[in-house]
Amino acid sequence: MLGNLFERRGTFQSLWGSGALFDRTSYTGVTVTEDTSLRLSAVYACVRLISDTISTLPVDQFIRRDGQRLPYRPREEWVQNPSMLVDRTTFYQQVIVSLLLDGNAFVHLARDADGSIVEMNVLNPTDVEPYIGTQGKFYRMHSTGTVYQANEMLHITEMLLPGDVRGVSRIKKAKDSLGLGLALEEYAARFFGNGAYAGGVIEWPNEISSDQAREIVNSWEANHKGLRRAHRPAVLYGGAKFTPTTVDPQDSQLLDERRFAVEEVARIFRVPMFMLGVTTPGAVSYASVEQQMLFFSQHTIQPYVQKIETAFSNLLQNPQTFLRFNLSSLVRADLDTRTKAYSSALLAGYMSVNDVRALEDMRAVEDGDQYRVPVQNIPLTDAEVISVQQKARAAQSLTIAGFTSESIAQLLDLDLESTGLPSVQLQPPPDPEPEEG
Repeated sequence: MLGNLFERRGTFQSLWGSGALFDRTSYTGVTVTEDTSLRLSAVYACVRLISDTISTLPVDQFIRRDGQRLPYRPREEWVQNPSMLVDRTTFYQQVIVSLLLDGNAFVHLARDADGSIVEMNVLNPTDVEPYIGTQGKFYRMHSTGTVYQANEMLHITEMLLPGDVRGVSRIKKAKDSLGLGLALEEYAARFFGNGAYAGGVIEWPNEISSDQAREIVNSWEANHKGLRRAHRPAVLYGGAKFTPTTVDPQDSQLLDERRFAVEEVARIFRVPMFMLGVTTPGAVSYASVEQQMLFFSQHTIQPYVQKIETAFSNLLQNPQTFLRFNLSSLVRADLDTRTKAYSSALLAGYMSVNDVRALEDMRAVEDGDQYRVPVQNIPLTDAEVISVQQKARAAQSLTIAGFTSESIAQLLDLDLESTGLPSVQLQPPPDPEPEEG
């Protein structure tokens, strides 16, 4: 049935772009597709913001040994160069854009005779249709009719409903909200295109024919329609009267409606308002911006990063290795805050000087790998000496108090032999030596 539909109506891309294949018409009468949604500046800004942020993050191949994450070398070639057509940043940007607009990302995997991946290419998600066959999952290309097997395609979904094989498109689900924004954009453009001052009714005292009325309207529009001709003085003759019907400037700019449309888009993409250039007076402070940046990193960026990490890690030849993006740059604090955090870490003993210098992209220093004991702030190698010293002080106090050497050694767990003599403070002074002669 779909094949006959394509033969009668044209290509899949033309159907998708026009919204004819699926019901993409919103209640406003505006057709909303992945392409038309980008006409909204807020949608375009959200897509660029999220895709640019993730695609520029450092990524590497790691392995975990003894609970420690270590870089894996030699890493697979496609980790840093996944495609021969585009660079790594553009490759991951295409993956994120596909997820943001279509809810699906399809990556074609080119393998050699040994089954190793030699190249990856992100496909147009509107051109791929996944389906379940008798022998597993397959992917059909609408444009060429080519069918790929599961091991030839990497399919990442943003949100997958139970029982479905294709992810949910937020553009399709939110078409009414986006359609309202597109309608407001078109309305504002047409309003100002017709001129904000020249709107009104021309009253003629005598009866005129339809041709005369059309000529009067055409003459009026020729001199007053458009932004360049707005506010030009008008000359009426023959007893004609012009009654303006312009609206209030606040209404003409549609500020409240268009701001609400931006808020809807920000809600759909989970992007803080200030990152779209919306700064409501009194609502944005330094503290709130810092918290919103943390929200953006945890609830907007991290879910996409984890999906990509999981999907691409399954393609690595060594199953013990994994792909990981470095998100530390997104939550990197200012210098004063970082310095205080590093000082606390050094005093607590869970970071060394070289650990701190590595985070600041500084070269390691000699003897900088030693960890220090809290409070005493000494190297761990000297911790045993300090412990014995403190026990010796306690033994000295107990000896003065009259405790026996055996009880003190048992109490403090000291494996030391006692001379049996009392403390030097309790010993009598030595007898004076006799004088000679």
